[in-house]
Amino acid sequence: MTTHHLPPEAAAGALDETIAAKVEALIEEEEGAQNRFSGWLGYGATMLALAMSLFHLWAAWDIVPTTTLRFVHVGFALVLGFVLFPMLRRHRNRLMPWDVVLAAASVYVIYYLIAGGDDLQDRAIFPEPMDIAVGWMLIALVLEATRRATGPVMPAVAILFLLYGFFGNHLPAPWQHQGYDSERMVPHISIGLDGIFGTAVDVSATLIILFTIYGAILQASGAGKFFVDFSFAATGGKAASAGRTVVLSSFLLGGPSGSGVATTVTLGTVAWPMMKRVGYRADDAGGLLAAGGLGAIISPPVLGAAAFLIAEYLKIGYLDVLKMAAIPTVLYYASLLFMVELDQKRIRAERGDVGAEERMQVEPIPVLLRRYGFHFTSLVAIIVFMVWGYSATLSVLYAMGVAILLSFIRPEQALWPKRLIEALASGAIQAVGIAATCASAGIIVGVITLTGLGLKFSDIAIQAAGGSIVVTALYTALIVWIVGLAVPVTASYIICAVVAAPALTKLGVPDYAAHMFVFYYAVLSEVSPPTALSPFAAAAITGAGPYRTTLQAWKYTLPAFLLPFVFVTDPEGVGLLLNFREGMTWIDLVWQFVLAAGGLALLAAAAQGYARRMLAGWERIGFAIAGLLMIFPALVEHVAADSVPYPHILGVGLAIVLLLLQRPGKVAAP
Repeated sequence: MTTHHLPPEAAAGALDETIAAKVEALIEEEEGAQNRFSGWLGYGATMLALAMSLFHLWAAWDIVPTTTLRFVHVGFALVLGFVLFPMLRRHRNRLMPWDVVLAAASVYVIYYLIAGGDDLQDRAIFPEPMDIAVGWMLIALVLEATRRATGPVMPAVAILFLLYGFFGNHLPAPWQHQGYDSERMVPHISIGLDGIFGTAVDVSATLIILFTIYGAILQASGAGKFFVDFSFAATGGKAASAGRTVVLSSFLLGGPSGSGVATTVTLGTVAWPMMKRVGYRADDAGGLLAAGGLGAIISPPVLGAAAFLIAEYLKIGYLDVLKMAAIPTVLYYASLLFMVELDQKRIRAERGDVGAEERMQVEPIPVLLRRYGFHFTSLVAIIVFMVWGYSATLSVLYAMGVAILLSFIRPEQALWPKRLIEALASGAIQAVGIAATCASAGIIVGVITLTGLGLKFSDIAIQAAGGSIVVTALYTALIVWIVGLAVPVTASYIICAVVAAPALTKLGVPDYAAHMFVFYYAVLSEVSPPTALSPFAAAAITGAGPYRTTLQAWKYTLPAFLLPFVFVTDPEGVGLLLNFREGMTWIDLVWQFVLAAGGLALLAAAAQGYARRMLAGWERIGFAIAGLLMIFPALVEHVAADSVPYPHILGVGLAIVLLLLQRPGKVAAP
C-alpha cells in the first residue's frame, strides 16, 4: 500500500533520469510536490515520521483509547503534511514560516480535542464558541493538508458538500433539507465521531498505516526486486513472454503493496524495453502496465486502502474481505492473461516471431529461490497469521517482524537500524496522503449523515430505475465511476458506500455484495482521467499519449469489470465472493467460475480482435455477445428442473459456432 511516489527500484533501476523526472512531475501534478530536506531539517522530518510510525506500532500492540488514536493520527498527518508538502511548488525544499505556523496550529487543535476529553464530546450538541472556532480551524487545516498532499480536487469536493449542508434549504425537492448553521454542522464534523474522526480515519489509524509501513519494509528488504526477477525467470526470460511477465509480476508486487501506480512504475521501468522489442505499441504496453498496476488494488493480501473500510463498514474480519476478493482476483488476472496471449498471437501474425528468441539476463529459478525465496514468506505471512486467529492489526505487526528477521538471511538486504529507521519513516510519510484523504472524506460523510442525503439518494436511484436491480446497478456503477473521476479510490469508496450502496441493499442485494460492487467500480478511478495516475505514469515511461494509454488500459480492464454485476444481479453470483446463499453448493460455485472465466476469454477475444485469427467486425460483435451471455447474470427464467441458465448455454453454443467457423490465416468477410 505504498503511496504513488516512485519506489526504490524505479528510482534507482532501469528508468533513465529524463523519464524518472517526467513520471515524478506527473505524480506531483496530481498529488502535490514533496519536500526533500537535507541536513537538520531532513533529520527532523525523518524523526517526526519515525515518531508517527512508532506511535502506531505501539498502538497496535497496546490499547489506546479510540478517540486519542484518531486525534493523534490526524495530528501527525497534518503536521507532516505541512512540513513535507509545500504550499506552492516554488517553495519546494524550503520550510516557510507559514508552514511552521500551520503545523503549530495543528498541534494546538489536536491538543484542544484531547484535553477536552469526554466533556468536549458531551457538549458537541451545544458547543461553546471556542469549540466552534477550533472546529473551523480543524476543517481548514484538513482541507489545506489534503490539497498539499493529494491535489486540489478532493478539498473542492468537500467544500461543495459543506455548502450543501449549509444552504440545502434553498435547493428544490428532492434534494432539499432543512439547512444547518455552524453551531450544528461544525461540531458534528470536527468533534464527534461521525465526521473527520469517523470510520475512515479509524481504519486509516488502525490498519492502513500499518500496511504502508509493512510495504515500506518489504521494499527496503528487496522483496520487490525479487518478485520482478522471479516473474521474468518463471516466464522463461524471453522477450516474447513480456506480457505474461507483466501479469505475474504485477500480482506478486501488487499483492503486498496495494498501490497501483507504484506497481505500474516499477514494472514499466523493467518491462517496457522488452515489450517494445517484441512488438508492443507504446500505448498498448502502457495500457497493459496500468491494468497490471490496477490489479494491485484488488489483490490479496493487502488490496487497496478501501478494502479495510469494507471490513469496518460491514463489521466483518479483514480475512473475510480477502476471502471475498480471492476469486474475482483470479478472474481478473485470468482476463489479463487471455489478453496478453491474444496480444502475442496478434503480434506474431503481424510481425512474425520478432524478438521471440531473445532472452533477458536473469538468474534461473532454483538460484533465485535458494537466495531470495524467503521473501515469499513475507508475502503470505499476514494471511497465515489471520488464519491462525490473530486480528488483522496483530497479523500485519507480526508479519513486519517476520520480514525484518528474514532480511538478515541476505547481508546486502539486512534491515540494520539505519535502514530500518528509513523504512519506518517512509511508511509513515506514505500514509500522510491517505490519512488526509480519509479526514476530508469524513467531512463529506458527516454532511451526508447529518442531512440524510444517503437515504434520499437511494430512493431517487431506485425510483429512476423503476425498481429494477439491473438498472439500479448500472446507475450505481455510473455514479461511482463519476465520483471516481474527481477523487481517489479510497475517497470514492467512502462516499459511495454511504450514498450509493444503500440503493442496492434496499432491493435485496446482500450488503457485502453491494460494497464489493462499489469497491470495484471505485477502483476504476485508478485508470480514469483526471486521476488516472497509473496509465499516465505508464505513458510517461513508454512515451505514448496519456489518453490513448488510458483507453488501452480500459480495453485490458473492461472485461473483468463487467464481473461485479454478477455479484448484485444474479442470486447465485454471490458464490464468486465465496458467500453461499441457501441451497448453493461447491458445484454451483465451480459452474459459476467456469462460465465467468469462459465469458472473460470471449470478451478478451472481442476486445483484441483476435481469436484463432484476426476477427472481422461482425465476429467481434458475436464474441462480445457470447461472452456477455456467459458472464452476465441470468436474465430469463432457469430452464425446467435442471436449473441450467439458458443465456449461459446460449453463449456457450454461440462461442462454439464462431470458433468452428474460423479458419486460421483467413479473415472473414466484413
